[in-house]
Amino acid sequence: MGREVQKQPQQQRESYTAEQLVALNPYNPDILPDLENYVNEQVMLQTYSLDANLCVLRLYQFEPERMSTQIVARILIKALMAMPAPDFSLCLFLIPERVQMEEQFKTLIVLSHYLETARFGQFWDEAAKCRHILEVVPGFEQAIQSYAIHVLSLTYQKVPRAVLAEAINIEGLSLDKFLDHQVANSGWILEKGHGRGQLITLPKNEFNHPELKKNSADNIPLEHITRIFPILG
Repeated sequence: MGREVQKQPQQQRESYTAEQLVALNPYNPDILPDLENYVNEQVMLQTYSLDANLCVLRLYQFEPERMSTQIVARILIKALMAMPAPDFSLCLFLIPERVQMEEQFKTLIVLSHYLETARFGQFWDEAAKCRHILEVVPGFEQAIQSYAIHVLSLTYQKVPRAVLAEAINIEGLSLDKFLDHQVANSGWILEKGHGRGQLITLPKNEFNHPELKKNSADNIPLEHITRIFPILG
């Protein structure tokens, strides 16, 4: 069963998408070249498939001599870009400890820790030192900026300009242009004032405005509550 796709003619095999290969033969090492090509395609086209990438890492476990550290690095970088989803931890679980101890992977683990703990200043400082690892994946910086804004929106109703600048690693005129775009497209409001002390009002959500969060008790039908009273009595 596991070799079913392998036995089919090469021309017919190539008609399968990567997702179909994963669904049909997730434990067949013969699909590894197709999935590795798909990882590179995700990088080039800025798409993402966690299931396919996890399948690659599982197959590397079965045949470690075929492991490509370049492919593993790209999978981990794409997983970082998916935060706040826990994809990085899921991928790391499938990577042998001896591989994790390689310098580039230790660096990616450090970057992950900084992001998980919202230490964005330290993250960008560390990222600048390993630009040669990260710049092979287009869209990385923009994805992390989006994650940083997500974290800030969970915490702040009004975020100081200096805090935002550190979190997304943008300053000066570039930050002005970014803010203008957010005001026009995302409902941000700039408070009066200038310089690093300027405040930016973020859109309301149930985290930065707890009163917006629905009380689950409000959703319990009255008849369910009345049924509980005799039990309590």
